[in-house]
Amino acid sequence: MPDVTTFLRTAHRCLLVALALLASGCAMVKVSSVASADYVAQRRGDILTSRHLSNGTAEALRTAGLSVRPCERDALPCIDALIHVTPMDEERRQSALAELWLVRARAVTGKGLPKGQLGPDALGAYLEAARHAYAYLFFSERSSSERSFEDRQTQVRDYYNYSVQQLTIGVTRLPDPPHAMPEQQSTVTIGDTTVREDVSALSWANAQPRDVVPASALRFVGIRSVYRRDGLGAELVADLGDASNNATFSAMPTPSATAFLRFDGDTLDEVLSSRHATLAGYDPYRQSTVQVGATTVPLAANFTAGYGLWLAHSGFATQSLRTLFGRLQGIDKPHVYLMQPYDPDRRVILLLHGLASSPEAWVNVANEILGDERLRRHYQVWQVYYPTNMPIPLNHREIRKAFLDTLRYFDPDGNAAASRDMVIVGHSMGGVIARLMVSSSGDAVWNGIVEGDTKRRQRMEKHADKLKPYLEFQPMPQFTEAIFIAAPHRGTEFAGNKLARLIANLIRLPPAVLTSLGGMIADVNGMGKDAPKEGVRLVPNSIDNLSADDAFIRAAANLPISPAVRYHSIIARRSAEGPLDASDDGLVPYWSSHLDGAASEKVIVSGHSVQETPAAILEIRRILDESIDRDRATTSPATP
Repeated sequence: MPDVTTFLRTAHRCLLVALALLASGCAMVKVSSVASADYVAQRRGDILTSRHLSNGTAEALRTAGLSVRPCERDALPCIDALIHVTPMDEERRQSALAELWLVRARAVTGKGLPKGQLGPDALGAYLEAARHAYAYLFFSERSSSERSFEDRQTQVRDYYNYSVQQLTIGVTRLPDPPHAMPEQQSTVTIGDTTVREDVSALSWANAQPRDVVPASALRFVGIRSVYRRDGLGAELVADLGDASNNATFSAMPTPSATAFLRFDGDTLDEVLSSRHATLAGYDPYRQSTVQVGATTVPLAANFTAGYGLWLAHSGFATQSLRTLFGRLQGIDKPHVYLMQPYDPDRRVILLLHGLASSPEAWVNVANEILGDERLRRHYQVWQVYYPTNMPIPLNHREIRKAFLDTLRYFDPDGNAAASRDMVIVGHSMGGVIARLMVSSSGDAVWNGIVEGDTKRRQRMEKHADKLKPYLEFQPMPQFTEAIFIAAPHRGTEFAGNKLARLIANLIRLPPAVLTSLGGMIADVNGMGKDAPKEGVRLVPNSIDNLSADDAFIRAAANLPISPAVRYHSIIARRSAEGPLDASDDGLVPYWSSHLDGAASEKVIVSGHSVQETPAAILEIRRILDESIDRDRATTSPATP
């Protein structure tokens, strides 16, 4: 009997265990926790960020009875199946189709073609990815504003932008690319769809780009921040090469552009069946939105990539040194660069770099201005690249001429808003030249150079016709604001030390300058026939002019600045210790940079290249912001 009881108990326990095992084996739902590290990847990961489809597309495929992994290997059967599944809401269908076409595009990219080119299958796949993303964004059940906080809409926007980017670059790099006709429109056939290209909104459209590169693929060293605007469209940079035939000025040869692909049709069915589309190019500085039906959406833009690419390819660092020492492949006259296509309604900021420098000196200053939405709406940036071996009076005159020639080209009558209320910003020697451009000389410079030397005055009078254009000038009325940064207005003792003199002796001026000025200056200095044949040291170079003992710099030090100009000083000091009056930035002393009557003076602990420091850039932005406010206050109607 005990054995039977034991047997029954054991059998009962085994039965319970078996039932438990069966119950767990038949469970339909299980649960597990998601680690915080996987949260974003699970919600937003997709084919663009990994080799796997997004959760949204995977769910659509499962709803249709399709397995995810086979679709990641071969998207076409899944695309065909998903098109015919009913019922399915169109948001889910169109967003999934857009991602599946991206899978297809990637699978056929690069097969049997040179690197960077896309074949017809890849172009067709990117076109269809953009089509279905476009259908989701504008023609599905809900409007884009109703989905504005949804991760899925952000993903589909990225599918559209990436597809348009690849499509635009692929069309540009076709072996026989379509060329813009006089009306700035051409067509290309992709599969059974005709795509019209419309670049009429781009001011540089008549210059065929050497290449078009995606802004998202560019990474820069030396630029602190990349400024862009989120929105719809592909952020691109066009490489125009040396497209300008003008020796005085040119637009930056790597302008930014945004491509937007629009499909014909006013309904979902019309968009999906349409065989016509328009690929339009926009200037992001001039257009910030696009219209699709009744929907206004922001236009994507990158304001840093074009500027960074230009500087990276410019060779300015080497060229500026070759110029300083008079080597081949330097420059011998100023050139004005426009950082964006000329806009008659935006005020001009003119930047002047310093000794042995180039536009690279302003890399972060210009980038911060272009990246600030408010400043970008009101200003356009011009930069002067000039030969820093030349004497300051000569550079000053030639920069004035180059600037006025540029202005007259774009605004011959001088009526545009861009031709007035300009801001001039100069660093170091560029600050000295900037101050001369807003100052009145009268005969003060002339008299200062000949003071106490009657014979010198008489010799100068003999050459007055040639000398006075360099020594007598009036403020340029276009400028109403000026910023002087680490500028040695009264010269610097550094220019007279052994190192500076050694460098000065290595500087070579162009033969044309020596020929035209050497003999005249020899005569003015009373050397006559005893002057060296080439007149090398008779013509002062830029370092000579920066000496505190130089006759020109002493005579020009106290010239009155135009009362119409509001001017500011940004001054550097190497250390916060010690009295301000005795401080310097390693090259320029405070007493030389300081100007009485300045609207503001900002002293920053820094070396001489203070213009690139965050503190200096913030100060520049503050000044420009306040200038906008004053301008609006004076032009707005009075409020009762």
